[in-house]
Amino acid sequence: MKGTFLGEFEEVVLLAVCVIKDRQAYANAIKREVEKHTARDINLSAIHSALYRMERKGFLASQLAEASPRRGGKKKRYFFVSKQGLKALTEVKRIRESFWKLVPVTKLEGGLS
Repeated sequence: MKGTFLGEFEEVVLLAVCVIKDRQAYANAIKREVEKHTARDINLSAIHSALYRMERKGFLASQLAEASPRRGGKKKRYFFVSKQGLKALTEVKRIRESFWKLVPVTKLEGGLS
């Protein structure tokens, strides 16, 4: 598990990058996707921190687009999930599913067992 462990927020951000279509996963689009699925307000700087941290870990790669007048000449950075990132997500899913299979139904229904 070492090297593939993701924190909860990293996992959600990585999943958001996966589901954004047409390779348009830039920070604001990722933020909107995370907010949509979590029903929580997310600070853009938290998204940036998670993205750059996961890029350093090798879970993401990024590429700068051409500068646009609309953005005042600033370039937009697009993020892509790497093979290592997909492996990490697969491992997290496997771990979660293995635990969920062990949770007694009565616990899920509010029972004490």
